Amino acid sequence: MADDGSHVARLAQDALARLSGVKKRYGATVALDGLDLEVRPGELLAVLGPNGAGKTTAIALMLGLQVPDAGQVTLFGRSPHDLTARRNVGVMMQEVALPDALTVRDLIGQTSAYYPAPLTPAETIALAGVEKIARRPYAKLSGGQKRQAQFALAICGRPRLLFLDEPTTGLDINARETMWACVRNLVAAGTSVVLTTHYIEEAEALADRVVVMAKGREVAQGTVGEMRALVARKRIDCATSLSLAKALAWPEVSAASLSAAGQLSITTADAEAVVRRLLAADPELKDLEVRRAGLSEAFAELTQEPAE
Repeated sequence: MADDGSHVARLAQDALARLSGVKKRYGATVALDGLDLEVRPGELLAVLGPNGAGKTTAIALMLGLQVPDAGQVTLFGRSPHDLTARRNVGVMMQEVALPDALTVRDLIGQTSAYYPAPLTPAETIALAGVEKIARRPYAKLSGGQKRQAQFALAICGRPRLLFLDEPTTGLDINARETMWACVRNLVAAGTSVVLTTHYIEEAEALADRVVVMAKGREVAQGTVGEMRALVARKRIDCATSLSLAKALAWPEVSAASLSAAGQLSITTADAEAVVRRLLAADPELKDLEVRRAGLSEAFAELTQEPAE
């Protein structure tokens, strides 16, 4: 997929699905806190976030499976409960209950009947890459194979908008790459896709645009290239007498922590400037180490403190 702004800029701005100021609470737990989110025609939108960030709730609201406490939800400009709108949607959720006795092929045929112009079962099986499991009862499939079958059901109706909620959980490398290839083909043919995942590498491989969520809010969004810039940071570790407050006050420092033993850890996009500051501030500085921050570190930095 494109990793710069050019492709995204060409996308039409009429959203296929939209959340506007949406709030959702489950008892004392805030799932969504004033979230604005839109899905544009012709894009693959990846929604990233740790468990509990609100990703699945956002999709459930767009699908009409839940009702917001506040805010507005539209699907193809209509209510998510509108049958015409729903017939343009394919869905693969995390929690799925399907008849155990039916084969994958039977399930595809049954699901296709709900759509006005579906793919044939043979077309779906080939596109999803599930030929080896097509004649097997659903109950006899492994966890990863069930995810493959669920993906086939999600695409069988030729959806204009496809929701994939953590689709590659439990898949081996080959099955994951097969699914990725299919998703790329669907987007190239004009299907819009919403992919929720906590794997930032998956978003890098597939997405035109990325939204990062934490605690029910958006904390960052942009193209894949812009998201890469967020994780292209460096980690500086050293033993120092410098205070944590002083390090955090430096404009180049995006995150920092100080251990009880005086070990300072800094995350920054400008390691050279920070090292110069450290050496100037503490001539006795020791054990200096600079390395590229890992994806997990950068992702944790983005999601630990949602912007007010």
